[in-house]
Amino acid sequence: MLLPGRKVGFGDLLIENGKIAEIVLRDDPGALNGGRLLMPGLVNCHGHTAMTLVRGLGGGLPLQRWLEEAIFPVEAKMCAEDIRSGALWGAMEMLAGGTVCVADMYDFPGEGADAFAEAGIKANVCRVGLNFIEGRLADCIGFTRGWKPSRVVADICIHSEYLTDRGFCRELAAANRELKRPLHVHVSETKREHDGCIARHGKTPMAYLADTGLLDRGAYAAHCVWCSDDDFRIMREYGVTLVHNPTSNLKLGSGFARVPEAVAAGVRVALGTDGCASNDNLDMFEEMHLASLVHKGRLNDPTVAGAWDVIEMATKNGAHALGRTDSGEIAVGKAADLCLVDLDKPHLCPALDIPNLIVNSMHASDVIMTMVDGEVVYDRGQWPTINHERAGYDFKCAVRRLFKAL
Repeated sequence: MLLPGRKVGFGDLLIENGKIAEIVLRDDPGALNGGRLLMPGLVNCHGHTAMTLVRGLGGGLPLQRWLEEAIFPVEAKMCAEDIRSGALWGAMEMLAGGTVCVADMYDFPGEGADAFAEAGIKANVCRVGLNFIEGRLADCIGFTRGWKPSRVVADICIHSEYLTDRGFCRELAAANRELKRPLHVHVSETKREHDGCIARHGKTPMAYLADTGLLDRGAYAAHCVWCSDDDFRIMREYGVTLVHNPTSNLKLGSGFARVPEAVAAGVRVALGTDGCASNDNLDMFEEMHLASLVHKGRLNDPTVAGAWDVIEMATKNGAHALGRTDSGEIAVGKAADLCLVDLDKPHLCPALDIPNLIVNSMHASDVIMTMVDGEVVYDRGQWPTINHERAGYDFKCAVRRLFKAL
């Protein structure tokens, strides 16, 4: 099992009332040749889960054309039930891959939250702030204010600087003095977005958000591909987590977030899959793999983005970014948010270097069990809280309605 202090241990775990109550360590060199690995559950810090409905749509297009020509026309036809079906299908995919928590940004967040609650996955949901929809500011505030915390919690959100205005941002920031929630936001995903904000406001998107007050309670900011050194200083000062989305940024040709530079500047980094149209899966092991490789290649330095660093991005860092400080580690007193991996497979044996194995060899399909708050929510192809057949039927009906030609 993976333990705090970047250690690997062999032993047994006692769980009581959803928490890790005791860890009993023992010697077991036989685990090098098979067995099971117990890991902290993975945290997907930025996703649009119901985009399972449009998986792979618009492949090969740059971001703006991808949004305007492929995604927006289909999203305009989505109803609440579509979102619920897509979110449940995505939650099933994540649980089967060892993900125990997701930060979700999408329309109809109440329906998405219902799906997450049914699946048993932890989630941070939000009403997306957009300037061009009448009444949306009041909706954003009301949605967060009225939320009753459970495994699913509500944060504040704006989509981005370029889809809101200064007044919207300042009013939401003022309301957040009472709500006290972190901000979920896209920041500096493309050079066009980054440079456009400088042209409009005379400052970068991160500096602009700080000026509006939206960072006062911290934030988790997706992409941050074009952030400057001064942006990193702001992020460190305000407690903003950089959510790295390597697959999405590579597929859309957005660029490479300067993750090692951000870490060196004292910025916390977490990982996210983004949505299934720009990824096209919800496999956090794949995100770890790419997050490790791209920076080694970009900087011609095999020592950066080490295996332990990346594992912590996908577990503890993500949990802390979402305000879930009781999760992300296998330690006494922490929530039993765990996943179990089968090491008895050709591509995972011998297990000579467990961290390296996790980052460079494992896949989501190697997970055999996922647990949230001590409850088994996935076990060898079964989701105990979900009617799998019904979920699949509803999902496929939604896809047929949205794409009548299929």
